[in-house]
Amino acid sequence: AEHAVRHNLLEYAELMLFLLVAMTYINAMEERQVFDALRSWLIQKGFGFRQLFWLTGFLAFFISPVADNLTTALLMCAVVLAVGGDNQKFVALACINIVVGANAGGAFSPFGDITTLMVWQKGMVDFWGFFVLFIPSLVNFVVPAAIMHFAIPDERPTASSEAIPMRRGAKRIIALFLLTIATAVSFHNFLGLPPVIGMLTGLGYLQLMGFYLKKTLSKEQRQSEEALHDSQMGDVVAFDVFNKVARAEWDTLLFFYGVVLCVGGLGFMGYLSLASDLMYTQWGATSANIAVGVLSAIVDNIPVMFAVLSMQPEMGIEQWLLVTLTAGVGGSLLSIGSAAGVALMGQARGRYTFFSHLKWTPVIALGYVASIYVHMLINF
Repeated sequence: AEHAVRHNLLEYAELMLFLLVAMTYINAMEERQVFDALRSWLIQKGFGFRQLFWLTGFLAFFISPVADNLTTALLMCAVVLAVGGDNQKFVALACINIVVGANAGGAFSPFGDITTLMVWQKGMVDFWGFFVLFIPSLVNFVVPAAIMHFAIPDERPTASSEAIPMRRGAKRIIALFLLTIATAVSFHNFLGLPPVIGMLTGLGYLQLMGFYLKKTLSKEQRQSEEALHDSQMGDVVAFDVFNKVARAEWDTLLFFYGVVLCVGGLGFMGYLSLASDLMYTQWGATSANIAVGVLSAIVDNIPVMFAVLSMQPEMGIEQWLLVTLTAGVGGSLLSIGSAAGVALMGQARGRYTFFSHLKWTPVIALGYVASIYVHMLINF
């Protein structure tokens, strides 16, 4: 029992520290107004509702592989609410599209979703192996979006002229985040170290950057007071890394502790091997992996994926990729199936609801089936 607890605790520690660094970087970028600047740029352009529907969807799809799908969904939802907040139909459909796009985008990258991160950390699929899921993930997003497109009102919201500049050091922090990801991948591939070591090294980069921004603050403030083009510089504000660590989603991180220990306990008592025998021996790997996706729409995909990894069924890489895809995108079937959906129900309260999502579940299910078919066509 002691060995089992230590084993699960180590798994949790790796996952928690990895996510803590990622969340700290996202918080740092948020504080440096990176996302606010992107939002104001989108609003200024004066796009129509249909253009915004596709733009926010595609941005969710392409940002979530780097930032996580939850942060991406919240950012895009803020854009939708800022631009078309009074048009209830547009907000509901755009939020559904963002949830589907963010979850689909997260499925083809080790950083996009916690489930893909767990698969990578376990060594079931290597870093570059995930990218063969790009086309199935794209199909999963485009199929429902193309059908929902016709329900979007063909109108144009009022454009805003408010411009929000990024704060000092914002671009360098984005570059350091990309460097951190590269460090984690390199440490894992070339040195055989756990990816979390590379991420914690990246936290050191951010700390050095924070130290530099703090030391040069008074000089920059003097310059900004003298500068005529003050608005181009953005606000000169002190930067504190530990403040960003404190603002990480601790409820999510502690939720994982419960998930890992509960699933670990079920594995220790032998229940997971019974479930594995039923699903992967009697049903077959393909049927079992498709069922995992449907199950992750009802139960959160993290415990479901952790249970599959703990079962360690004997299957090839194409089946591990299938379960990665289904667990990632299956959560889009219901609004409660993914962290992105739950968060958006809170953010767009009353406009994006469980039932407004449920109305479009058959269309999302069509995308789910299409993505599995495409994956089996090109990767099996």
